[in-house]
Amino acid sequence: MALVNVVNMAVLDNPASFLSPFSFEITFECLQPLSDDLEWKVLYVGSAEDTSHDQVLDEILVGPIPVGINKFVLQADAPDISQIPEGDILGVTVVLVTCSYREKEFVRVGYYVNNEYTEEYDEEAGPPKPLDMNKVRRSVLAEKPRVTRFPIQWGDTKDEEIENVQQNGQGGMAGQSLEEAKMAGAHGGGETDSMMVDAVME
Repeated sequence: MALVNVVNMAVLDNPASFLSPFSFEITFECLQPLSDDLEWKVLYVGSAEDTSHDQVLDEILVGPIPVGINKFVLQADAPDISQIPEGDILGVTVVLVTCSYREKEFVRVGYYVNNEYTEEYDEEAGPPKPLDMNKVRRSVLAEKPRVTRFPIQWGDTKDEEIENVQQNGQGGMAGQSLEEAKMAGAHGGGETDSMMVDAVME
């Protein structure tokens, strides 16, 4: 049984300028006292073709964690434009919020992000180069996050859930795009939901 459950995650200031920080209001429940901090991370997928363009926008340690319902705002800087291929700045990509305990990721929330140029341009010629980033708007598809949960060992005794996953085997990810694989997590064996945020996190 997971000792920490994400109850809700809200994307704040959405839509926003591409250059604006990402802000997530996270509500989670802690069922038992934890001896270590939780590590929260925000990851931006810079290119669907090459993982070397992924950027960790922020990572923080939160603790000590009181038992019960907890809420905080996780804010992360906008991606570094210089690390994103020019052809991948506009269009659809993914932002991920993950949480780990003792360096083991146990939940991953993925959102599709659409970056569009707010000024009209000739479709055949394409947007101006270089892009005026002040005219790029970022819209996070906040209503449909993809939530993946991974069973981990919370204490010194192995969780039955972990043993069940090992016995049942890990699910393959053949046929998924790189973005879809990251949304679901590279671990395999996780339980993934793609629903309305309030429904999936209750």
